[in-house]
Amino acid sequence: MTIDRLGPVDPVAKYNKTGKPAKVAKQAPTDSVAVSEEARRSAALQQTADIVRSTPDVRMDRVEEVKAKLQDPDYINDKVVEAVADSLMDVFGV
Repeated sequence: MTIDRLGPVDPVAKYNKTGKPAKVAKQAPTDSVAVSEEARRSAALQQTADIVRSTPDVRMDRVEEVKAKLQDPDYINDKVVEAVADSLMDVFGV
């Protein structure tokens, strides 16, 4: 008595068959980036903060200007003293 094989002995062999290749898309979709309004505001705020940090605290041109004015003996008069006093009172809310 002989036994004839009905199919391949390897059970995986039927899964190894290659079919038709899938059609390749002619044009791949392009990448895009969407930036939210909140991110834009945050970036603008960060840029402004960087500019402020890099700016010197003392404006030397103004300091030199005030020094030059104080060297003039006629600069400090009653009018200037009153203006400074009024400004200080406004700052302190008096």
